[in-house]
Amino acid sequence: MGRQWVHQVKSENSAIKGALITKLAREIQVAAKMGGADPSFNARLRMAIDAAKKASCSADTIDRAIKKGSGQLEGSHIDEIQYEGYGPHGVGVIVETQSDNKNRTASEMRLIFKSHGGALGEMGSVAWMFERVSALEATKAGSLDPDEEAIEAGANEVEKHGEGYLYYGAPEELDHVRKGLEARGWKITSAELSYKAKNITTLTTDQKKEVMEFLSELNDHDDTHRLHATLSD
Repeated sequence: MGRQWVHQVKSENSAIKGALITKLAREIQVAAKMGGADPSFNARLRMAIDAAKKASCSADTIDRAIKKGSGQLEGSHIDEIQYEGYGPHGVGVIVETQSDNKNRTASEMRLIFKSHGGALGEMGSVAWMFERVSALEATKAGSLDPDEEAIEAGANEVEKHGEGYLYYGAPEELDHVRKGLEARGWKITSAELSYKAKNITTLTTDQKKEVMEFLSELNDHDDTHRLHATLSD
């Protein structure tokens, strides 16, 4: 019985890793399609490759994703599609997806929302609850004043995030802030256009648990790329 349980856990872990690799490869493919196959001139691709390497994605998988995105190899067409809706207890949600089958993704997204007491909405139905921003995750060794670093790099706001910091700026300032942070010795781990909730939905402990179960299922979906909700961290 113990061996069977261990085998089951290993299988589940393998499935989780496989899904992650698929998501990382899709981002590399999309990044290469949008900005070209040379990571030296494509910051999004460079960071996608770094994330894939960090997750132990094989060099062959990375290379094939780049070639598919840049048209050097045949591959499925990946569309970036955004869904908006309300989750349980009125939480506003934006789901950014990367899909090779738009009809399937739309149907499955609708089902996840509905099964948790929420509903998908039209484009713009909850976008007003969010601010469009540049978001950059970065780390830097040694003592520092993050507010001063933000001012010097041209960011509007900064907050502690895991082992590093998350810098926010205007959407059109993404590259400017990235270059400013790098010039000051920061290592950028992600830099992308994102959404920041303007107003946080107030929930009880039980309600938040229900919402987190809903968000977890959304996040685990194979086509989900980024997920935003009107919740505090």
